[in-house]
Amino acid sequence: MVSAVAPNAFKQGLATGRRQLGLWLALDSPNATEILAGAGYEWMLLDLEHNCIDVASVVDHLRAARGGTAELVVRVPISGDVVLFKRLLDAGVRSFMVPMVQSAEQAREIVAATRYPPHGIRGIAGNSRASNYSRIPDYFDRCSEQHCIVAQLESTQAVDAIQSIGAVDGIDGLFIGPNDLAGSMGLIGKTSLPAVKSKIAEALYAIKATGKAAGILNFAPAEASHLFRAGFSFIAVGGDAAILARRSEALRAEILSDS
Repeated sequence: MVSAVAPNAFKQGLATGRRQLGLWLALDSPNATEILAGAGYEWMLLDLEHNCIDVASVVDHLRAARGGTAELVVRVPISGDVVLFKRLLDAGVRSFMVPMVQSAEQAREIVAATRYPPHGIRGIAGNSRASNYSRIPDYFDRCSEQHCIVAQLESTQAVDAIQSIGAVDGIDGLFIGPNDLAGSMGLIGKTSLPAVKSKIAEALYAIKATGKAAGILNFAPAEASHLFRAGFSFIAVGGDAAILARRSEALRAEILSDS
């Protein structure tokens, strides 16, 4: 019998402010997930919000990630779907990114969806994959210690609410969504403008004041390095689709330039 719930190194890293590099998974390819899981990154984000990834395939990605260095974080499509949280938790997901968190009340509802009573409203399944089919004797008592919730801030309203969202017990990190944040400012696709960068800097300052980990997405290596130095501790620095698209284009260009 397994004696304890396995530790979540990604959650521990958020708590200590350790620098953690992540990758975005959009292709719904367990083969790609398996390859990237062993590449040395600390976390990978399986994106159920913007891609046609079915809940049933999440288990295949969890299996593919097993044995690698990266914690599989699942971004849910919407924040208020209690049934979806229940299904993903029972499947074995323990780390979540939740989009469009706008208030402390919403953050508390998300945390409650991942906790068993009396601390939350998660339903109880006896023989779930998460408990290794009841082979983890202390699962019900200890699982929430390793559950990790990252609230995604994607609007000026969310930035204004950072202090209260960050104060919610059970929220482990606050992640800036630069594209939607720019959109909320009327600047869609213009994340490099000074006004957007200033808002991101404002958000970072507020997040650090809460004591929670600050995260962001930036696929430009030089910019990602700068953001780490600025104080972000977990950054998505690339993605399966982006790597495949950009590297295949670059390879072709390199060959043609030498011929």
